[in-house]
Amino acid sequence: MMFMWLKRSRAWWCAGLLALLLTACATPQRIGMGSDTEAFDRTGRFALNVQNFGGQRDAVQGGFAWHDDGRMLILDLANPLGSILARVEVTPGKAVMTRSNGEQERAEHPDALVELVLGSPMPVAGLRDWLRGETGLDRAEEVQKNEAGQITEFRQSGWRVQLSRYDSQGPRLLQLNRNDSNRNISLRLVIDSQ
Repeated sequence: MMFMWLKRSRAWWCAGLLALLLTACATPQRIGMGSDTEAFDRTGRFALNVQNFGGQRDAVQGGFAWHDDGRMLILDLANPLGSILARVEVTPGKAVMTRSNGEQERAEHPDALVELVLGSPMPVAGLRDWLRGETGLDRAEEVQKNEAGQITEFRQSGWRVQLSRYDSQGPRLLQLNRNDSNRNISLRLVIDSQ
């Protein structure tokens, strides 16, 4: 009888663990605001790793939802379980971050606000182009393309950017690396299939 109980409890424990693992891959809902067909929407997961030269290593993982209609950019950052940690809204010359508890912070540039949430820089301004498979207006160096003419790698604004797994909207895998004077930063974005 005890053996049957242990066997059943192990099955329930495994089922619960499987459910937790499936939930851990959760991404936030698409932001999709209205019927703006010109808007660019992406959702996915991110993994940010920072290796400080002093030996300390920091890692943050979670999900994101991106909505860009050309006038306003909205970025939701979520924990691995899919709960929104913060929303960053960007308009020309202004970025506002609203945390899940309602507190707000403001800056002229979105990168500074996202660094407050994640503890390390994330190039939000660059991602506006990179998520589309473009380099944007800032000078890009060492640009490489694949046989289809899609950008696969370049350096820009201190970041080494690798783009791959393209779909009709842009790359579905972005690997960003940056070496600062006191740390190495690695950011990986995996876009959900639409």
